[in-house]
Amino acid sequence: MAEAKYRYNHSSLSYERVDRSVADRLKKAFSYLVVGFIFAAGFIALTYTFFDSPKEKMLKREIAHLILQYDILNERSDQIALVMEDLQNRDDDIYRVIFEAEPIPDEIRKAGTGGSNRYKNLRGFDNTDRMIYTTQRLDQIAKQLYIQSKSLDDVFEMVKNKSDMLAAIPAIQPIANKKLTRLASGFGNRIHPIYKVSKMHTGMDFTAPKGTEIYATGNGVVSAADNSKRGYGHHVVIDHGFGYQTLYAHMKNLIVREGQKVKRGEVIGYVGNTGASVGPHLHYEVIKNSVKINPVNFYYNDLTPEQYDQMLEISSRVNQSFD
Repeated sequence: MAEAKYRYNHSSLSYERVDRSVADRLKKAFSYLVVGFIFAAGFIALTYTFFDSPKEKMLKREIAHLILQYDILNERSDQIALVMEDLQNRDDDIYRVIFEAEPIPDEIRKAGTGGSNRYKNLRGFDNTDRMIYTTQRLDQIAKQLYIQSKSLDDVFEMVKNKSDMLAAIPAIQPIANKKLTRLASGFGNRIHPIYKVSKMHTGMDFTAPKGTEIYATGNGVVSAADNSKRGYGHHVVIDHGFGYQTLYAHMKNLIVREGQKVKRGEVIGYVGNTGASVGPHLHYEVIKNSVKINPVNFYYNDLTPEQYDQMLEISSRVNQSFD
């Protein structure tokens, strides 16, 4: 039974019993509930301000993991972009040069993928910049892949229409040299072995023992087979047609004659040390439309990509030539 409540009456100088109505009791109870709710809400707000809830902790772990995955994805995108750049360089500087086609302009290869509105659905988040950058990278790579794919389709059509040209173009090394241990000097300014001054070296030098076989690097007709004792010494020139010629110098002896037809890979002579040479080697040149060009761009038929990269690195070294 609830305890009775009394109130002091100053007029009668006595205590009078207070009878509370149901409404008064309800108001008091409601006030207690309101105060309790306010204190509880304040406590919960303070707690969640300084301490994460289990759900927030889980979400933060997921966000940290997603950020890590974005960073890994960006690193892989950079690696793919490097491979793509190598493919584009080969396409422009080798394949299209060989088929006398114009390279694809940079403004097409590296064109944008759309305006800023393209990524508006990614804005407004804490990691907006990261998400937009990653998405742009992937869109750019996807576009470059599409352009490169179309370019290779074009090259394939050129191949089908130019089978004779492909057989004629010098496309292998003139000496079996897959381990790349016999390349002595590349194309470009080199120290002349006799005059000791920098001179333009218009071919590539392959050192090898006397008598090593020398191969024709493409189908053609022998346009010169000279047994000179000066300059190039005993040397052979092959006319491949399509504006291409190759020269093989300082040979020990020749086994072809002028006017003879030869096939790629056919032996045409042997390594020697004739003419202006300081050691047994083959001096090899590629000539396109009467202009001597770097032969290193034409070893695509017998070298792996790794060996080709190694060949590029070795041939670019500035050293002393053998002739």
